[in-house]
Amino acid sequence: MQKVYTKIESIVGNVVTVRAAGVRNGDLAMVGKSFANVIKLDKDLVSLQVFAGAQGVSTTDPVKFLGREMQVSYSDALLGRVFSGSGVPMDGGPALTENMIDIGGPSVNPARRIVPKNMIRTGIPMIDVFNTLVESQKLPIFSVSGEPYNALLARIAMQAEVDVIILGGMGLKYDDFLFFRDTLEKSGAMSRTIMFIHTASDPTVECTLVPDMSLAVAERFALDGKKVLVLLTDMTNFCDAQKEMAITMEQVPSNRGYPGDLYSCLASRYEKAVDFEGAGSLTILGVTTMPGDDVTHPVPDNTGYITEGQYYLNGGHIEPFGSLSRLKQNVNKDTRSDHRALMDGMIKLYSSYKESLEKKSMGFSMSEWDEKLLKYGALFEARLMDLSVNIPLEEALDLGWKILAECFEPNETGLKSDLIKERWPK
Repeated sequence: MQKVYTKIESIVGNVVTVRAAGVRNGDLAMVGKSFANVIKLDKDLVSLQVFAGAQGVSTTDPVKFLGREMQVSYSDALLGRVFSGSGVPMDGGPALTENMIDIGGPSVNPARRIVPKNMIRTGIPMIDVFNTLVESQKLPIFSVSGEPYNALLARIAMQAEVDVIILGGMGLKYDDFLFFRDTLEKSGAMSRTIMFIHTASDPTVECTLVPDMSLAVAERFALDGKKVLVLLTDMTNFCDAQKEMAITMEQVPSNRGYPGDLYSCLASRYEKAVDFEGAGSLTILGVTTMPGDDVTHPVPDNTGYITEGQYYLNGGHIEPFGSLSRLKQNVNKDTRSDHRALMDGMIKLYSSYKESLEKKSMGFSMSEWDEKLLKYGALFEARLMDLSVNIPLEEALDLGWKILAECFEPNETGLKSDLIKERWPK
């Protein structure tokens, strides 16, 4: 029998306080007709964050504790649907109440994980060729405001060779939400996509629930044998929501006001990435915007310790030198015989191009070799780095060879003779 409390001690912002016994941190409750989450316990004094806001809540409204954490429905009926951060349909469809599962559970025991070994093709050369995305990998996309990171995520959602896409949006502008929805619907990818969306005007507590909702559902699909890709944007908004909640709970602030458990908050989500033996896999790509392009900011700084590299989005493209996929060597050796060598050789030449570009900008005279490098760099950026390029891996590798052949003699590339003999364009 659920006990109903009818005396609210205080209402501060969106937080209500009531005296109650037998309540656990994180439990779900009903305050009037609104859901609320237990965020602080002080003996019998319980603080709850009201999802819909405390406006209109009176001190005599009933408070009923449900004795469980937040749950989300799991079934194939989720595919093609759009939900809020609290699991409420945003697409006009029916609410799903069957097969409810808890969110925010523990990650998989490391001893039960298998070594990632399968590539996820995206059709984006700067990912497929130079920083391959691997199943069960956890990677952030480091970016700054104004970069097309949401457009990049939409491209990946449309083109990634996976079974299920789960998009978790946190603090999205409504225009961005409509962009994701319309883009995926027009491309036909919406039928395999589930969206959990928190807009900038929604309650803060819903922002903190989006990753847990997304990952709980993704884990179940993976256990059912599906290849699942979870796209999260923007994890900095998630951390800012955690910061706001920590201030509400009167926690002692840490670096730049963020809670002291920021690392644990991020790690408990990213560590959900896993490849299940005999089942499917869960891969995570999460956008992390860096305030002021500062990689030492607490959010990207902590993220870098948890994840397996990063994609660095700068100047409208994925930066070759700032980006790193630490697991790419697990799959590059099996894609095509020339993949590793071509990747290394092209990046080395692109680095030399950057040096020639700097010499040119400083007014130094350009040698014949410098001119070749400048031509190469321009072709590399236009044909491979541009985010509008959409070609399969094999075609991208062939294009790499064509670019080299247009700019250099075979012996100038630094690649092995037998590889040049096999792959150099005739």
